[in-house]
Amino acid sequence: MKLSFQKYQGTGNDFIIADNRTGAYNGLTTAQIHKLCDRRFGIGADGLMLLNEKNGFDFEMKYYNADGREGSMCGNGGRCIVKFAWHLGIHRELYRFLAADGVHEAEIDMDGIISLKMKDVKSIRRFHNDYILDTGSPHYIKIVSNVTDMDVYKKGYEIRHSKEFEEEGINVNFVEQLREADKIFVRTFERGVEDETFSCGTGVTAAALVCYHNENGFNDVEVKTIGGNLSVEFDRLDENVYENIWLCGPAERVFEGNVLIN
Repeated sequence: MKLSFQKYQGTGNDFIIADNRTGAYNGLTTAQIHKLCDRRFGIGADGLMLLNEKNGFDFEMKYYNADGREGSMCGNGGRCIVKFAWHLGIHRELYRFLAADGVHEAEIDMDGIISLKMKDVKSIRRFHNDYILDTGSPHYIKIVSNVTDMDVYKKGYEIRHSKEFEEEGINVNFVEQLREADKIFVRTFERGVEDETFSCGTGVTAAALVCYHNENGFNDVEVKTIGGNLSVEFDRLDENVYENIWLCGPAERVFEGNVLIN
């Protein structure tokens, strides 16, 4: 099989994306996807996405983690596949597509910033002194004082593979509140990649919700990641209800090509 693909990145979170509206790549196996995402023996990526035809929607986003298994929602991946759709000639003022966690909307502004509407969050659970919530994927939020010096792989691996989270897995985010009340720095250990990534869209979203600055009402949290800057806008109704959540940031095409898959 020959795979025609494009490589995209959103704040350093990188993805292999293919147009699968004909169903040509429905037969990709877990092992093949894992090899394609391998940074030494394949193209190299944090995940692979297929853009599928879907009645009633502009497209369907099918996402696979770097380990080759079908994944839950990926925020940066969602922004990248919207940019991919635009490059395919699917031009909309407001995109509407289906992903693993349901329906999403997105728009591209004049500066190329992609704003992706995330699912509403109805619960944030305290776990010891930390937080657990689901923003399309499950996330563990730990507030730290100096995230730059964190051994994110070691600490993230320990939490992700602890007895509480070993079976289903969880993404682990280490978050530092910066001097400005509305700015945070986030580093994430991602399940499925099993390593730190340069950025994680659903993790950034989860961290922003925990680090709100307006008790009730509109919030706009600026987020620094290793791969670049994002922002998360949302309405906080109370301590457990967050609506109109938008993840905003750049997404860029890196290169395109063809690869033979055995």
